[in-house]
Amino acid sequence: MLDVIKEADQFILLAALILVISIIVTKFSNRLGVPSLVLFIILGMVIGSDGLGYIYFDSANIAQLIGMVALIIILFEGGIQTKWATIKPVMAPALTLATLGVLITSGIIGVTAKLIFDITWLEAMLIGSIVGSTDAAAVFAVLKGKNIKEKLQSTLEAESGTNDPMAVFLTLSMIQLMLIDDLAIGGLIFSFFWQMGAGLIIGFLVGKLATLSINRINLDSSGLYPLLALAFAFITYSLATLVSASGFLAVYIAALVIGNSDLTYRHSILRFNEGFGWMAQITMFILLGLFVFPSTLFTTSVLWNGLLISLVLMFVARPVATFLSLYFFRFSVKENIFLSWAGLRGAVPIVLALFPVLLGLENSQLFFNVVFFVVLLSALVQGSTITNVAASLNLLGPEKRQVKHSLELVSLGRSNVEMVEFEVPSASELIGKKLKDITFPNRATVNAVIRNNQVVAPAGDTDIKEGDVLYILVHKGSEHQLNQLLK
Repeated sequence: MLDVIKEADQFILLAALILVISIIVTKFSNRLGVPSLVLFIILGMVIGSDGLGYIYFDSANIAQLIGMVALIIILFEGGIQTKWATIKPVMAPALTLATLGVLITSGIIGVTAKLIFDITWLEAMLIGSIVGSTDAAAVFAVLKGKNIKEKLQSTLEAESGTNDPMAVFLTLSMIQLMLIDDLAIGGLIFSFFWQMGAGLIIGFLVGKLATLSINRINLDSSGLYPLLALAFAFITYSLATLVSASGFLAVYIAALVIGNSDLTYRHSILRFNEGFGWMAQITMFILLGLFVFPSTLFTTSVLWNGLLISLVLMFVARPVATFLSLYFFRFSVKENIFLSWAGLRGAVPIVLALFPVLLGLENSQLFFNVVFFVVLLSALVQGSTITNVAASLNLLGPEKRQVKHSLELVSLGRSNVEMVEFEVPSASELIGKKLKDITFPNRATVNAVIRNNQVVAPAGDTDIKEGDVLYILVHKGSEHQLNQLLK
């Protein structure tokens, strides 16, 4: 009994140390020029059974389960942070990349795999299907805080948030074709459109329901609102998968609806999910690193063949898919080149590569090792050079101003007020006006103004300037009027 307790205590200590190291890694990843997700994977490999041997982990079922849970959290966090106004103009090209682009990429990689390996055409196309899509976790993590032009960043984020249905459809279709001799192709095509359509509808409806519930319910603690929002993310995924729709797409759409609605306790919900999203990324990528055995990954065959597939993916498949998919859209050659290079692979391909392993398909371990190496190389090479490539193509926008100030409000859950943080944009009609001349709602008060990193005590004669950060205490019933004023 005492030995069991001691082992549990040691595991808790190890988990705490891993978390601390991972957080420190995120601090220095930008300085090292390496995406943090790569360092998380490497950390998992180092402490795993083939490394220092602290943790032995080889359960594909657990890896897949935790990976999918983490992806739900990451997609939800990315969706609620995304402004609909920025992605609406690029939804058409993003969806084209998410469907036609994935199909073209998968086909080219499939042909490449057939030429490289001694496998069947279906097995080759399975490899292509697994690595055909970009990854939301990788894209959101690498682009966060970067000053890439808004049009391009929005396109990449919308593509990565919506291309999972095509990747899952292609992967499962290839597996079914390998296992079932008389599978109806028409049924597969109908399944894809059902997954997309039903996923969109379920995500939209649950997003509306979640927004209504969060705004109407009066919980005893403000800390419960972020948990309620996250619970709706898992409800969305579950409802979608129960009717064979795309759960990941439904989660992303629901998050877009919630994040772009008038939402009570918005600040708390966004901050909580940002932190929880980081926790999900750390857990998922370390776990995937633990699942890999370097002794089988870093062999001459896997390294050489994985390198060939990576080169084709980066310099042939993705560019061809991007230029063809965006041919009828208004993207310059430079923008197409950047979108080609920024098509990062990440956790989704690795999780999809677990499907053949779980089913015990022939060559499944080969598929997984090759896909893992391709993802690792994509994140390392492409992820660490995105900003440099954008700069060389003159596609960087203005530096993003990070708001460094926040006011922590304690125990507001029993009241009907909320603190709203608003940064005055350059196009705001409030610029140049005095606070006394602005018609705020009756139950809204400006409590603080942050200007040039200094706190300005608000008074009636205080002028509003571009870049000011206003903290406004507002009654829940007056939030809509306040949002209309601040638009």
